[in-house]
Amino acid sequence: MGLIRNHRLQLTRRQFFQISGLSGVSFLLGGCGTPSFEDLVGKLSEPLNQKVEALIFNPQKPVPEFPASEIQPEALIVNTFRATPIIDREKYRLIIDGEVNNPLSLSMAEIQALPLTSMIIRHVCVEGWAAIVQWGGIRLKEIITLAQPKANVKYAYFKSADGYYESWDIASVLHPQTLLAYQKNGEPLPIDNGAPLRLASPIKLGYKQSKWVTQITLASYLSPFKGYWEDQGYEWFAGL
Repeated sequence: MGLIRNHRLQLTRRQFFQISGLSGVSFLLGGCGTPSFEDLVGKLSEPLNQKVEALIFNPQKPVPEFPASEIQPEALIVNTFRATPIIDREKYRLIIDGEVNNPLSLSMAEIQALPLTSMIIRHVCVEGWAAIVQWGGIRLKEIITLAQPKANVKYAYFKSADGYYESWDIASVLHPQTLLAYQKNGEPLPIDNGAPLRLASPIKLGYKQSKWVTQITLASYLSPFKGYWEDQGYEWFAGL
């Protein structure tokens, strides 16, 4: 499974989560039992979980991408937890607020004026399926930099037009392959896939990659409301 160096077993983050399980129900990254026991385990293990995940995760290491010949146009399954929202693209604004020195309210025209980044990656769903997709958009790091986050920022919260909510660690947010995507396979992003803007990244499971993103709030603390699925027992970090 790993590389042996200096008589110590070295696991990549991807190998680690393959061992511990995609859903986070594992020997370290999750708890099980009655609701009260789960709450206790979650509170006790969360700081340890984050320390372990931070040690394994390399925030600057790019994930290998795929050639265009391997794109799977029909493989990306559309999942929504509510109805698909109706968004007026002309009135749409992306809000970046919270612990920042320069709060932003950006139109799609302003976002698309920023440098376009394209990547061909595998989208992995916790349900057990995957799809190789080409995403195009703006590196989230560039948007965050424009907002001038304060030095103590550790997390980002994402709100979506359909009421979905998520949170990420700031290191994953700033990864060079974390995008706010507005293209899919070289075409404008379909509304069912999250237009006008969605998260796309090869370092997180699919439920972390919010569609129809309308607001990003930067914070120094992790709220008890970590994410729609996480608040129902899914693993918070959900890295690959």
